[in-house]
Amino acid sequence: MVNNIPIFGRFLALFVFCFFLAACDQTSSQTSLLNIGQVEKNNAGWPRSIMTREGLLTLDKQPSRIVSTSVTLSGTLLAINAPLVASGATMANTSVAAEQGFMRQWANVAEERGVIPLYQTEPNAEAIIKANPDLIIISATGGDSALKLYDQLKDIAPILVIGYDDKSWIQLADILGNILGLEEQAKTITQRFEKSLKETKSMITLPPQPTTAMVYYQDGTGANIWTTESAQGRILQELGFTIADIPESVKGNISMGMRNDIVIATGERFPDAVTGNSVLLFSASKDREKAFKENHYLRETSAVKNNQVFAVGDDTFRLDYYSATNLLKQLQTQFGHQTHVQ
Repeated sequence: MVNNIPIFGRFLALFVFCFFLAACDQTSSQTSLLNIGQVEKNNAGWPRSIMTREGLLTLDKQPSRIVSTSVTLSGTLLAINAPLVASGATMANTSVAAEQGFMRQWANVAEERGVIPLYQTEPNAEAIIKANPDLIIISATGGDSALKLYDQLKDIAPILVIGYDDKSWIQLADILGNILGLEEQAKTITQRFEKSLKETKSMITLPPQPTTAMVYYQDGTGANIWTTESAQGRILQELGFTIADIPESVKGNISMGMRNDIVIATGERFPDAVTGNSVLLFSASKDREKAFKENHYLRETSAVKNNQVFAVGDDTFRLDYYSATNLLKQLQTQFGHQTHVQ
């Protein structure tokens, strides 16, 4: 009996060890099965993990110094009150950007919170590192993506790579809120917007459907046409708009990292892409309506022939809580029951 005790002890220890390994393997397996953008939280709140296009990212604690390299994502981060200390910027003093290169719709908010502009247009690794981040956020696609700096920055701080080309800003707010521990802030801001969206839907009379929504080039040679997958397309559909189909002959020239939200139509293919009975011009002021309708190549399109071309504001290229709210106001003005005539 005495001789059996050590054997039993070793057996028990082996059993416990195997059980521990199995539990660890199960947890690892569960985490590895996360979809891109899916967040898994510890019961205590932290750590929490998210699957990204670059693999699994785990944050041990809530970030307190976030650097966003994407001017598109920065608006949503500000809306959920994330601790954003610095952000990439775009070209300053334009119709869409203020003095520091921040988007006009949230430039004042960024200034009030002391957000520092890192650089304008071209990502700068040195500026990002100097901001001393404990989390770096990079957009997976788009003209403001700093993905090429990933390898340079991955040892400086955890990096969250997230795409915005296949999500609404509300979906982004939900994902960011979950991984950053700002769930309630994200919920509050999205509920506020959804209430405004429902109110807008009840207030407007739609122009002739379907609708082609686009960013019309300043030189008139073409446009970036929003798809049903775009943030702009998603909001319009929630309001009851039908997004016009884009012919297959036009598709294929989708750029900026294989984005799902736009189709680029230029040259002789441009008129073929404008299939809607109405056109909404994003990132455009009222004067662009006239320029579009006077484009010789577009005169035979249904929207031009029937005078159904509408600009919906300069700040609607990159949608976040602030610009999406402004978009609703623009649509109320354009298509409110008292102002719109079919």
